[in-house]
Amino acid sequence: MPRDGYFIVIEGIDGCGKSTLARHLAQKFEQRNKAVLLTKEPGGSPLGKSLRSILQTQEEPLCPAAEFLLFAADRAQHFEHVIIPALKAGTVVISDRGADSSLAYQGYGYNLDRTMITNVNQWVMQKILPDLVLYVKLDVEKAQARLAKRNLGLTSFEKRDTLFWQQTAHGFDAIFAERTNVVMLDGNLDEEALLAQAWQALEKRLK
Repeated sequence: MPRDGYFIVIEGIDGCGKSTLARHLAQKFEQRNKAVLLTKEPGGSPLGKSLRSILQTQEEPLCPAAEFLLFAADRAQHFEHVIIPALKAGTVVISDRGADSSLAYQGYGYNLDRTMITNVNQWVMQKILPDLVLYVKLDVEKAQARLAKRNLGLTSFEKRDTLFWQQTAHGFDAIFAERTNVVMLDGNLDEEALLAQAWQALEKRLK
């Protein structure tokens, strides 16, 4: 797909600081008068907001396959109605999570068929890949401690056991091990330092 925009996805386990980083990066682009769209998965479209509510508040646990397919439905709508139009318009798109989260969470965390997940993701994303993935890496124990300190009540995702989180974190490491469009960031840094590290990586790519 011909496009003039730039597609950035921020990934990592819950509690790593990716959502705060996404907001700060969007503000940084706005300060430079660059058209920017801050979005997220799930929840980047009206359908996605409804699915996000279902996924976070479901009393009866969803089976892993159903969970993934809901994410895939959101992703299809998100790309068709939000991401692709923005990229065609020359906008910098910053997405808090993307397809790699499904591969890490459902593929590694729940041991679903990773080839199947990859194929479905490619289909719903119309084979569009991020120009850059910023992977905020943080130990599971530190991420869980941050979530506990928020005192906001844990979502159904955040209540999963430590083994699930360890498998998911390993999944992210495995997924990104040989990718050329990935920059690993240190999730132990404070917000300002993490933003500086991310922006430095972006400046090198955007030259």
